[in-house]
Amino acid sequence: MDATVASAVKIRRVGTDASRAQFLAVPHATQGHDPHWVAPLTLLESARLDPKKNPWFTHGEAQLFVAEKDGKLVGRISAQIDRSHIERYNDATGFFGFFESIDDSQVSGALFAAAEAWLRERSMERCVGPFSFNVNDESGLLVDGFNCPPRMMMGHAQPSYGALVEAAGFSKAVDMRAYLTPMDSALPGKQLKWLKRALDRNPSLKVRPLDMSRFDEEIATVVRIFNAAWAENWGFIPMTDIDVAHMAKEMRAIIVPELVSIASIDGNPVAMCLALPDLNELIKDLDGKLAPFGWAKLVWRLLTRRTYASGTRVPLMGVMPEYKNKPMGSMLALLTVGAVREASLRLRMPVCEMSWVLESNTQTCHSIEEIGGRVYKIYRMYEKAL
Repeated sequence: MDATVASAVKIRRVGTDASRAQFLAVPHATQGHDPHWVAPLTLLESARLDPKKNPWFTHGEAQLFVAEKDGKLVGRISAQIDRSHIERYNDATGFFGFFESIDDSQVSGALFAAAEAWLRERSMERCVGPFSFNVNDESGLLVDGFNCPPRMMMGHAQPSYGALVEAAGFSKAVDMRAYLTPMDSALPGKQLKWLKRALDRNPSLKVRPLDMSRFDEEIATVVRIFNAAWAENWGFIPMTDIDVAHMAKEMRAIIVPELVSIASIDGNPVAMCLALPDLNELIKDLDGKLAPFGWAKLVWRLLTRRTYASGTRVPLMGVMPEYKNKPMGSMLALLTVGAVREASLRLRMPVCEMSWVLESNTQTCHSIEEIGGRVYKIYRMYEKAL
C-alpha cells in the first residue's frame, strides 16, 4: 500500500523479507554518520521483528513502514497495539516505535500519518511512544545526551528527532533518566561498613549472586521481583512467562552471575539488582554484521568481556512492595546495588548506567544520586490524541 506526499515522499508498508531488510537499513542512512551511534546486530533486530521468533507478537500486532524520497531510504516507523496494555488499563491506546527520519518534517509527517491511520483503523484513540515494541523493550526518544554512545537496549537519536515528533502533533508524556554511576565512588566507606554490620546483625538476611546452575529459575525470580516492584510505574506491563523464557535465552550468553545480586529474608527473595556488560561496547565496530568475521570477534569478546567491556547497565532492579518506603527497603536496595558495585570493581567494569528511571520517581532518583549517580541522558515519551 503506497501513499505519496507532495509527489516526493513515498510510504510503504513492510510485508516481505526484502522490505524488512530495508526497514533494518534505515538507521544506517539516518544515523550512520554519527560516531556515537552503535549499529545494532542485524541478526538480533531481524528476530525482534519476526512474529515467529519474538513472543511479543503473542499479545501484540504491529505494522512497519518505510519512507523513500528521491529513490533513497529516509525514514521508518512502526505502529502497534499491545493487548496486554489494553487489558491492564482498559483504554484505546496504541503505540509507535522504531522512529527514524532525516531532518525533514515532510518525511516524518508522512510516516506519522501512516502510523496514526493504521491505529485509527483499529479504533485506537491515543498514540504513545516510542516503544520498540513495548515498555519492557527499547523505550523513549533521546532528547538530551547525544555526545556519547548509548548503552545496550537503549536508543540513540539525532537532535532533530524531538522537533520532528512534536511537529507531528505529539507532546511530552513523561521523561525518563539514565544515570551514569562510577562504581569506584558509589557507596562511601561509611555506608559499606553500616551495611556489613546490618548483615551481621540480621542472620535471616542474605545477599548472593545468581546461581547459573538454576539459570531459568533465577531469571524468573528476578522478573517476579521486578513485576511486583514496578507494578505502579507509568505504563507498566508485566512480563509474561513466555517473555521471561525468551529474555533468559537472550541473556544467557552475556550475563555475568557476579553482576546479579539477590537479597532474601528467611529464604524468600525480596530484592534484586541485575547488571549486564555493555553489549554495545562489544559490537560497536561490527557495523551490525556478524559475517564473515563478526561471529568470531563477538564470541571472543564475550569470552574475554572483561577486556573489551569496561561498563555495565542495570536494566532491572527492585524491592518487593511490602518493603517500599521503609528503612528495610532502603537497606535492601543498597545491599543489592552494593554487591553489584563490588563485583563490578573486581571485574574491572567501573562505570555503570542505571536506566531508565522516571523523573517522577523521586525516591529512586534520590537513592541513585546519593551514591554518586548523575543524569547524563534523558529519554522522552510522547503522546497524542487520535
